[in-house]
Amino acid sequence: MKSLACRVTGMPRKHRVVDHIVEHLAAIGVSHIFGVDGANIEDLYDAAHFHPGITPVLAKHEFSAATMADGYSRSGAGLGVVVATSGGGALNLVAGLGESLASRVPVLALVGQAPTALDGRGSFQDMSGCNGSLNAEAVFSAVSVRCERVLTPAGIVAALPRALAAARTGGPAVLLLPKDIQQASLQIDGSRNGSHNGFAVHHRPIGNPSLIAQVLRQANGPVTIIVGEQVARDDARAELEALRAVLRARVATVPDAKDVAGTPGLGSSSALGVTGVMGHPGVAQVVAASAVCLVVGTRLSVTARAGLDDVLAAMQTVSLGSAPPYVPCTHVHTDDLRGSLRILTQALAGHGRPTGLRVPDAVRRTELTPPPCFASGVRYRDAMAVLDGALPDGADIVVDAGNTGASAVHYLPVRRGGRFAVALGMGGMGYSFGAGIGMAFGRANSGRPGGRTVVIAGDGAFFMHGMEVHTAVHYRLPVTFVLFNNNAHAMCVTREQLFYEDLYSYNRFHSSRLGAGLAAMFPGLTSVDVSDLDGFAAAVRSALDVDGPAVVSVECAADEIPPFAPFLTGKSVKNTTAVKNPAAKENRAHVAASA
Repeated sequence: MKSLACRVTGMPRKHRVVDHIVEHLAAIGVSHIFGVDGANIEDLYDAAHFHPGITPVLAKHEFSAATMADGYSRSGAGLGVVVATSGGGALNLVAGLGESLASRVPVLALVGQAPTALDGRGSFQDMSGCNGSLNAEAVFSAVSVRCERVLTPAGIVAALPRALAAARTGGPAVLLLPKDIQQASLQIDGSRNGSHNGFAVHHRPIGNPSLIAQVLRQANGPVTIIVGEQVARDDARAELEALRAVLRARVATVPDAKDVAGTPGLGSSSALGVTGVMGHPGVAQVVAASAVCLVVGTRLSVTARAGLDDVLAAMQTVSLGSAPPYVPCTHVHTDDLRGSLRILTQALAGHGRPTGLRVPDAVRRTELTPPPCFASGVRYRDAMAVLDGALPDGADIVVDAGNTGASAVHYLPVRRGGRFAVALGMGGMGYSFGAGIGMAFGRANSGRPGGRTVVIAGDGAFFMHGMEVHTAVHYRLPVTFVLFNNNAHAMCVTREQLFYEDLYSYNRFHSSRLGAGLAAMFPGLTSVDVSDLDGFAAAVRSALDVDGPAVVSVECAADEIPPFAPFLTGKSVKNTTAVKNPAAKENRAHVAASA
C-alpha cells in the first residue's frame, strides 16, 4: 500500500542514484529516453515515472532504441539517451551505438548490470568481466567515446557529467550501472560550484581559425566548401551560410549532411549537391577549378570523398572541425563549430575581406547515369521525383542504407526547413525505422514547428527492424514509412550480377505484400501496396494527410542498378543495358536542383 500511495501522490520513495540521473537529464533539456525495459534497468524507468519532464519510450528492440536516440540527437532536440538492461539487451545496443560512433552523433547509453555482490559468481547476465564472465566495459569501450562502470553511489555525481561531456564531442558515451548502485540512496552537496540549475556546465573549446583565414585571404580564384555532419551536430547552419556569403563560395555536402547547405532553388543556389559514391559528378569539377577547398566538420570518409582524392591532393585544402579529415590538409581543431565559424567570418569581413576571390561560373547540375532497367515495378528516380513533388516544406527525411538509400541521397532534395538523415557510418540495415521515430519525438523539443517525418527504406531493412512501425502506431506519431519492395537484398543482388557472373542468388526473397500485411497486423493503420507510378503518387499524397503513422509499400525491381558509382562499371547486368563508363557520363538535362 505504501508503494501505491507514493505513486498516487507522485512522490518517489527516496532519492536514489536513478532519481539523480533522471533529474540531471531533465535539467539539461532531455525530454525522452528510449529503450527496452528489463530487470536490471527497471529502476531507471521507475525514476522516470515520477519526473514530469521525462517521457520513456518503449522500443521493440534495443538496436532500434539506440537508433531512436541517434535520430533524436540528429533532429536538433539535444542529447539522445538510450537505456537497456544487461545481457542480450545490452549487446543488442552495439550495432546502433557503432553507427553513432562512426557518424559522430552524441548519444548517452545507460546500461543496467547485475548487482555488484554477484560479480564473477555466475549471476544471470553477468557482464562484470570477473572470473571469466563477459566484460561489458571492454565491449562498449569499442563502440563509444567513453565507457565507465559506476561502482559506488557517489560515483554517479562525477561519472554522469564526464559521460555527457564526452558525448558532446561527437559519439556515444556509455555508463554501466549495476542494479544495487541504481537503487542506492544518494546525498548531494547543495553547493555544486560551477553549475547551472545545480548541474555542472561544460564549455567546449573553440578552435582559433586564424591560420585558415590567412589561407583564404590569399586565395586567388573561387573557394569551394565541403561540409559535413558536425555542422548539423553543432547546428552551425546559419554560421556556415554567413561564411559562404563572405567567400561567395559554392557548397557541397557529404551524404549524411545533406540538410546543412540550404535547399537549392529556395535561396541557396550555391549548393552543388552531394560528394562521394552516391554524389554528383559536377562536385569534383568545381572543386578542381577552385583556388582553395575548405572542409568543414567532416573527416571525408571513403563513401564521402570517392572521386575527390586526386583533386584534393592537387590543390590547397584546409579543414575546420573536431577531427582531421582522412586526406592530407591543414587542419584546425574545434569542438564548437559555431563559435569558430563566427570568428572566421569576422576575420574575413571588412578590411580582412579577401581581394582575390571571384564568383564561380554557373555550374550545371549533374547526375550519375545508371543503365536502364526493363523489369517490372517503379524505377527509383521516378519514385523520388514523386516524393520530391509531394513532400512539404519542413518534412524530415530519414533514409536507410542500400539501393533505396543511394537513390534517395542522389535524387531526392532536402525539404526547406527539414532534416535529412542517413546511416552511412556502419550502414546498419533497419536504422531508419528507429531513427525516424526518434526524430519525430525530438522535433517537439527542437524548437522547430511541427511537421512530418518520412522514412525511406527497402524491404530488407524492413524485415530486420520494421516492426518499429508498431511503436509509431502506439504513440500515434506523424511518420510516413515509404517501403521500396523489390523482394530482395537488392544491393547484394547487384553485386552477384556484377562481380559473380549472376550464376546464383542468395539474396532474393519470397514475394511479400508489406502494406497489406501491416494493415492486417495493426488495425486502423493506413497501409497500402502499390505497383505503378500513378498509384504511388496517390498513395503518398494520402499518407501525408493521415493523422498519425501511415505506410506505402511500392513495388520496384531488384535488377535495377542504383546511382552508386562503384556499380557503374560498364559490365552487363541481367535485365539492363550496359553503358560504358557511366560514372563519368553526366545527365545534364532536366536534372533536379540537387540531391
